[in-house]
Amino acid sequence: MTTAALPTSGPTSMTTPRPAPASPPEPTAAQENPRRWFALGILAAGLAMIVLDGTIVGVALPRIIDDLGLDLTDAQWVNSLYSMIFAATLLTFGRVADRFGRRRIFVAGVLVFVAGSVVAGLSGTAAALISARALQGVGGAMILPTTLSSVNATFRGKDRAAAFGVWGAVMAGAAAIGPLLGGWLTTSFDWRWIFYVNVPIGVLILAGTAYAVTESRGAAGGPGVDVDGLLTSGIGLALAVFALIEGRALGWWRPVADFTVFGITWPATAPISIVPVAIAVAALFLGLFLLWERHRAHNGRDALLDLTLFQVPTFTWGNLTALTVAAGEFALVFLLPLYLVDVLGLDIMGAGFVLAAMAVGAFGSGASARHLAARMSPSGVVVLGLTLELLGVAATALVIGPDTSPWLIALPMAAYGIGLGLASAQLTSLVLRDIPAAQSGSASATQSTVRQIGSALGSAVAGTALAGILSARLPGDLAPIHGLPDRVAGQLVSGTVDSAGGLIASLRDQGTGGRLGDLGPVVTDALASGFAGATRGSVLVAAAFLALGLLGALRVRAADGPREDPGSPLPS
Repeated sequence: MTTAALPTSGPTSMTTPRPAPASPPEPTAAQENPRRWFALGILAAGLAMIVLDGTIVGVALPRIIDDLGLDLTDAQWVNSLYSMIFAATLLTFGRVADRFGRRRIFVAGVLVFVAGSVVAGLSGTAAALISARALQGVGGAMILPTTLSSVNATFRGKDRAAAFGVWGAVMAGAAAIGPLLGGWLTTSFDWRWIFYVNVPIGVLILAGTAYAVTESRGAAGGPGVDVDGLLTSGIGLALAVFALIEGRALGWWRPVADFTVFGITWPATAPISIVPVAIAVAALFLGLFLLWERHRAHNGRDALLDLTLFQVPTFTWGNLTALTVAAGEFALVFLLPLYLVDVLGLDIMGAGFVLAAMAVGAFGSGASARHLAARMSPSGVVVLGLTLELLGVAATALVIGPDTSPWLIALPMAAYGIGLGLASAQLTSLVLRDIPAAQSGSASATQSTVRQIGSALGSAVAGTALAGILSARLPGDLAPIHGLPDRVAGQLVSGTVDSAGGLIASLRDQGTGGRLGDLGPVVTDALASGFAGATRGSVLVAAAFLALGLLGALRVRAADGPREDPGSPLPS
């Protein structure tokens, strides 16, 4: 599978690259930046802005579709292109920031992201909105790795643990706040404000950056610019994320819908879906990318990805764990809003409040995780956090039903959020702990890329599981209803699957006045019960990801040693 291509390529499959030139010792954090805690707040605000944008759009998408007249393909690209561009350029901008300055690239990223937000808010056509989302993806890819590498380069010792705690809490909690903020802006103002809100935030971030964030750079690297690495990694990662996001909609093997891009259509009548083709091409390009990076490093030239990073066990196992944690989180963020709105009948704001319980738990525990780490070690906190996540998700699956109180969903989600904050905060610190500050840009970009692929993987697998369980279960739920023709039952099943449960809310609003007449409420209850059961089964997919993450965390704990503040590049 393509998602394993990056972390599984370690030193055992390559010749030993030449070490990067040693960089002079860096000043302590206090000497370098006395305003470092204010700078952390600014970097965290930049991180929150782009993480929110990954989840804020989904809740407003129905309103956008109506306003701009988007078709299904357009709607898919509004979300997909952002994620594709984001993932495809993370490694590139991580390395660019190392060479030309992390603060400089961070500022450029904020400007690009805000410009994309303005264009998106002003969009009057599908093409304009999709182009604006691509521009936002570029800006987000410039911001994310520079925030993490700047934190890694600025803080030391106990301060670093606290800083990573804040960074991890923001990373974990902001995604859950997205639906709540998006729902409030869309219902209280207009969908365009989900983009316009980035303008004042961006201005404040730029002002704060000028005041508090200092410049830092990584190792000089070898000569040349790794253009081929940029192209092969960009194409490979973009196609991998595209396949994961669109697999359910387009068909994992056999095509179920036409796919059109740049006026070219892959028809639903084709013998094979475009998705496995994209996966195969992605695997090819990612393989070429790894071979090319090995070749450039062996010849002493600048490489986009420093493969020697994978000689560090905590980095390798930590990244695999981060991938599964991101997959589990975004599986939940995808599934729960559908269940809360379509089955329990909550409005967008109500669903956002339930999910906010996850964010509250993540923010609270992430910021205080360092105190617990001082008592039981950072890797122990990661194991504890993932255990809480797994228990929270399992409890959520147990209570999910057609008539469950939203409070019964919020409580285990709060426990899950506490675990998420603990695990994310300390896992981020552990992954970069043994990486020299001079190489933190490349390491940060690698971790960010792995997280992005994990989020796409979680959403894709959860969506596929939900559709499969619904297709298998709903016919049996509708069969006992007397007077419901088989043809109508089949239409109800396909309509519920295709609308991801939206048909249930529509039938509930119609009551007995719809085309089903007196059978309307009975059919609605049956579909809601079936959707609740399918959600329960799909939530267990998130639990499976977290169980894998817990196994990875145990390996991280086994590899966790006493080293704290590396000051020179990794040995070859």
